[in-house]
Amino acid sequence: MPQNEGVLFTFSSIKIPVFFPKPSFSWNLASQLARKCNSLTQLINSLVTRANGRKHPSIHSTGLNSRLLCSASLSLNLQTRLPQPESQTSTSQAGYAESTQSGSEVSPKGHSSSRQEERVLISEVLVRNKDGEELERKDLEMQALAALKACRANSALTVREVQEDVHRIIDSGYFYSCMPVAVDTRDGIRLVFQVEPNQEFHGLVCEGANVLPSKFLEDSFRDGYGKVVNVKRLDEAITSIDGWYMERGLFGLVSRVEILSGGIIKLQVSEAEVNNISIRFLDRKTGEPTNGKTKPETILRQLTTKKGQVYSMIQGKRDVDTVLTMGIMEDVSIIPQPSGDTGKVDLIMNVVERPSGGFSAGGGISSGITSGPLSGLIGSFAYSHRNVFGKNQKLNISLERGQIDSIFRINYIDPWIEGDDKRTSRTIMVQNSQTPGTLVHGNQRENGSLTIGRVTAGLEFSQPVRPKWSATAGLIFQHAGVHDEKGNPIIKDIYSNPLTASGKTHDDTLLLKFETVYTGSGDQGSSMFVFNMEQGIPVMPEWLFFNRVNARGRTGVEIGPACLLLSLSGGHVVGNFSPHEAFAIGGTNSVRGYEEGAVGSGRSYVVGSGEVSFPVRGPVEGVIFADYGNDLGSGSTVPGDPAGARLKPGSGYGYGFGIRVDSPLGPLRLEYAFNDRQAKRFHFGVGYRN
Repeated sequence: MPQNEGVLFTFSSIKIPVFFPKPSFSWNLASQLARKCNSLTQLINSLVTRANGRKHPSIHSTGLNSRLLCSASLSLNLQTRLPQPESQTSTSQAGYAESTQSGSEVSPKGHSSSRQEERVLISEVLVRNKDGEELERKDLEMQALAALKACRANSALTVREVQEDVHRIIDSGYFYSCMPVAVDTRDGIRLVFQVEPNQEFHGLVCEGANVLPSKFLEDSFRDGYGKVVNVKRLDEAITSIDGWYMERGLFGLVSRVEILSGGIIKLQVSEAEVNNISIRFLDRKTGEPTNGKTKPETILRQLTTKKGQVYSMIQGKRDVDTVLTMGIMEDVSIIPQPSGDTGKVDLIMNVVERPSGGFSAGGGISSGITSGPLSGLIGSFAYSHRNVFGKNQKLNISLERGQIDSIFRINYIDPWIEGDDKRTSRTIMVQNSQTPGTLVHGNQRENGSLTIGRVTAGLEFSQPVRPKWSATAGLIFQHAGVHDEKGNPIIKDIYSNPLTASGKTHDDTLLLKFETVYTGSGDQGSSMFVFNMEQGIPVMPEWLFFNRVNARGRTGVEIGPACLLLSLSGGHVVGNFSPHEAFAIGGTNSVRGYEEGAVGSGRSYVVGSGEVSFPVRGPVEGVIFADYGNDLGSGSTVPGDPAGARLKPGSGYGYGFGIRVDSPLGPLRLEYAFNDRQAKRFHFGVGYRN
């Protein structure tokens, strides 16, 4: 028969049949578990305090403290030093009678300690079974003899030394009990260790293990099939099972082990299932319980931990991070507590809410303004509410105003539509913006300038599709036109080239949008990929009909303390589109060393960049970079050929160096670049390069 054939691995739903004989013995794997096996409450408290250092001591049977029976003097010493458990009284008495019959005398109690350490000469040392006969398996006899340290033939022994060797035989792991018996013979005193070997392992029954993989359990015990159970190896298997739970942060461990007749090992596993999850709001100042503004179900649906699951501390930490990313909580923690005597655990999530919202003001820089005394500076004013209706819905109303730029925006975001199980978010957006037209059309003569005015309204839905991947689909209407510096609508530039695709003062477009995003860790050196597609739908005859695709990606490679970051982007437009919607190449987030949009503007483009950043001191980093951009010869295909009229080269490269400083606003970038036309230029930006 193959070695492992017939091994029985049974899990929580299997109970021991009534026809099994009564267990020949049972034990607890550790003294700590012995105190806890009847109370999962204490088990939970132990795991909460992260008792990772727990080890299972060797399993000792009831025969460990067996009485040492020998000649008169040794028997006396044991009687005065080692009180015996009641369960072994009969065995002790039987052995004592045997000793008495061999001619031994019993000394009265109260012997001095010096008398207790008296040595007795042993002429022979044997290992026998409990009936005094030779063991059937010589390998077990050799294991017992090998465990002896003091007890040797023709040696003088004390009671303590004999008792220590009894412990060593039990600690070898192969024996259930060991009884030392001393017998007077013609040749001297013979010391016989009467042992009971453990049973051979022939099967396994495991109860309560609902999440433990069956293969892991099988692999832990498979090598022991058909062999005498070794308590040390069994202890290692139990420790590995407990380690499996601990590594995954699961509240579970082996709480009891029994060996049944027939060599069946029975494991009882205790797993703390989640009984109830409740939310407790705490006051920001006092830390005392208070009434919260957020609806509890809004928080609970963010949790991946559910009722009936075995509680995982790792999963709980992820849930804490998820609730924090909602943006409405200042502090979040999970406290597991015993659920009465049910063997389950109740989870209390303590949350401290942030202020719901308010007014704010700030400033920034626009990359589209490159001249003037206040070039690029933007002031902003905003009102935001993070938790509308207590459902984590967000309302943002903002106004940004610069030398030319102005953006008025209203956003209403529902991060998770009620009743949806796919975590779909919904965004309603209305925006009125005025942005400079220099990216495509450049500055006109006599310092005149163009402004692109857009009124936009749309609805978008976003959803996580895979880990680190998300997808967005939406419908957006845009009403866009061009104005001169006095605010008057115009349809041609200074070169008499059209500024709109329709020939009217404004172009109307209904865009069907799709976007998918991959995000790594979110750090600068992590991988990222974005694919965007927009389709113009001509609901009305004069509305624009085109298709635009755009993609960009980056990846980072660590080189010692430095980081090499490579990025590539490109896009293409097919159909009838507004000239100011052409892809602009050049500038702080494109090809450094050129002004914004100075390389080219076309239907197609590609931009590549490589940079090496390295730490300098504290929050300061140094960077060396090189960029290249090309419109792929598509500049002349844009309506009005704005790039050709302004003599843009269509391709170019730049290189340089700079520093970055971490700040509350994000990385502050100051860079000095050279381009292929021997021009030099400073670039300043906030945040990482797109």
